[in-house]
Amino acid sequence: MDSVREEAAGLLEGLGVARTALTSGLREVRSPINGEAIASLSDTSPAAATQTIDNAWRAFQAWRKIPPPHRGELVRLFAEQLRAEKEPLGRLVTLEAGKILSEGQGEVQEMIDICVYAAGLSRQLCGLTIASERPDHRLTETWHPLGVVGVISAFNFPVAVWAWNAALALVCGNSVIWKPSEKTPLCALAVQSLFERAATQFGDAPHGLSTLLLGGREVGENLIDDARVALVSATGSTAMGRAVAPRLAARFARAILELGGNNAGIVCPSADINLALRAIAFGAMGTAGQRCTTLRRLIVHEDVYDALIPRLKAVYRSVRIGDPRECETLVGPLIGAASFELMRLALAEAASSGGVVTGGERFDADQHPNAYYVRPALVEMPAQTEVVRRETFAPILYVMKYAHFEDAVQIHNDVPQGLSSSIFTLNLREAERFLSAEGSDCGIVNVNIGPSGAEIGGAFGGEKETGGGRESGSDVWKSYMRRSTGTVNYGSSLPLAQGVRFDV
Repeated sequence: MDSVREEAAGLLEGLGVARTALTSGLREVRSPINGEAIASLSDTSPAAATQTIDNAWRAFQAWRKIPPPHRGELVRLFAEQLRAEKEPLGRLVTLEAGKILSEGQGEVQEMIDICVYAAGLSRQLCGLTIASERPDHRLTETWHPLGVVGVISAFNFPVAVWAWNAALALVCGNSVIWKPSEKTPLCALAVQSLFERAATQFGDAPHGLSTLLLGGREVGENLIDDARVALVSATGSTAMGRAVAPRLAARFARAILELGGNNAGIVCPSADINLALRAIAFGAMGTAGQRCTTLRRLIVHEDVYDALIPRLKAVYRSVRIGDPRECETLVGPLIGAASFELMRLALAEAASSGGVVTGGERFDADQHPNAYYVRPALVEMPAQTEVVRRETFAPILYVMKYAHFEDAVQIHNDVPQGLSSSIFTLNLREAERFLSAEGSDCGIVNVNIGPSGAEIGGAFGGEKETGGGRESGSDVWKSYMRRSTGTVNYGSSLPLAQGVRFDV
C-alpha cells in the first residue's frame, strides 16, 4: 500500500493545515486502512479549553447582534469553500475514517447541503403572532440566539454531523465549539481551516466563533460541565449518553443526544425482492456496518425467505472488500482492533444461541496485519435473542422469520433503541400501518428504502435509548434558539388575563 501518512499530509497541506501541526504531540492518529500512524497531535490543555470557551462566549455576544441573513452569508461562503475542496476533504475522510471514496465524497456533499439549507433558513427564523383574550393586546413569540453550542462527534461521520449542528447554530446566532472523535481529528482540523477561510472572506466574524477542542473524553468534559455552554450535541454510544445527560441536566443545560441504533427492516410477501436486495446490501454493509443507521436486523416473511436469503448470501460472498481508496471497493476496514473484537464476540454469542453464521471472518490479515478488514456477516437466528437486541457496531446482519404482520412489528419494536426503520412492501395497508402510531416506534420510518442514508431536509434522530435528539432539517433550528413570549398593551386600560380583578 502507498503511504497513507504522506497522502494525508499532502491533502491537509492543500486544505490549509501545516505539516508541523501533524507532529505537535503524543496522541497518535492511525488510519484504519493500514494501521499506519498518520499524525501525532497534542490534546487541548484544561487552561486552553477554558480560554476557548471564553473566546466562544465573547464571540456569541457579538454574533447574536448580527442580522440573521448576514449570518447566513458566512455559512454560504463556507459552503463555497466546501464545494471547492470537496474532493480532497472527502478523500481525507476516506484516509482517516476508512470510508469508501463515494461515501467520503457524499459526506462532504451532506455538509454542503446543510449549509445551503441553513443559509436559506437565515431569512425564515419565524415566530408567531398569537391572539390575545384581552382587548388592545398583542402576543408574540420570538426566537433569540441561545449561546455557546458544543458539538461532540463520533468517528463514523467525522465531518457531516458537526455541519448539521454548526450550520444551524451559526445562522441562529450562536458560537460553536467542536470536540471531534480522537480517532478522526485531522478531518476536524481541515474543516476548521476551511471555515477560517470563509470567515476571512466574510470580513467581520468575531474571533472564537468556531473553534476546536482536541483529545479524549476528559477534553469533552469541559463542554459538559461549563455553565457558559448552553447546549451540547453529543453523538456516540448509549453508554456515553448515560454519562453525559445527567451532568447536563444537573446544570439545566440543553442536550441533543444521538446515541445507539439497532435498526431493522421488514420484508413482506409483496416486496419487490430486487429492490429490497439492493437496499439491504447497502444498509447492512455500507461504511462496514459502522453507521448509527446501519441495518442490523432483517425480519423476513416465511413465504419469501427462501427466495431472498440465498441471493443475499451470494451478494455477501461477492462484495469487494479492501482498500477504500480503490474505486471498486464497497466495504472498507473497521476503525480498529476493538471493533473487530466486539464483532468476533457477538458472532460467537449468536452461534451459541443457535445462529447460523455466514461470513464474519477477518479478511487478508496477512497482508494487512495492523488493519481490520472483515467479511460482513449474515446470521440466521431462530429468535431475537439478547445479542440481537444489543447493538454491535460492526457489519453483522441478524435474519429472522415471521408469519404474521403483527409479529413482525412486535419483533421490530422489541429492542431498547429506536433510531431508524424500514419496510419493504407493495401492500398499502402494511406500509401505512408501519408508518402509523401502532407501527414503527423509531424516529425515522422508511418504506421501500433501507434505514440508512437520510436527507438533510428531515429531522434526524430517534427515540428510547437513541436519546430523543433531533438534528438537521425540519424545525430542528429551534433547538439552537431560546423562545420568548412577549405581550404588548397598546391601549390605555389594564385588563388582566382570566378575568382577574385587582383594583387599587
